Amino acid sequence: MRLTVFWQRMAAHFGAGYADTFARDHVMTGLGGRTVHQALDAGWEAKDVWRVVCSAMDVPAEKR
Repeated sequence: MRLTVFWQRMAAHFGAGYADTFARDHVMTGLGGRTVHQALDAGWEAKDVWRVVCSAMDVPAEKR
């Protein structure tokens, strides 16, 4: 998954104004106690980060 697709999906689920805030502030255990930005910066694949977000935030199947 390209980062552009990842951020499009984040914006579609959380809203354009909140997606980046969520990604910077919400620490997720599924990402090893990292935020989305920290996980991506640490080299996590965007598709793997998206899967964790989907699981933790109950993203509907049609948006996954």
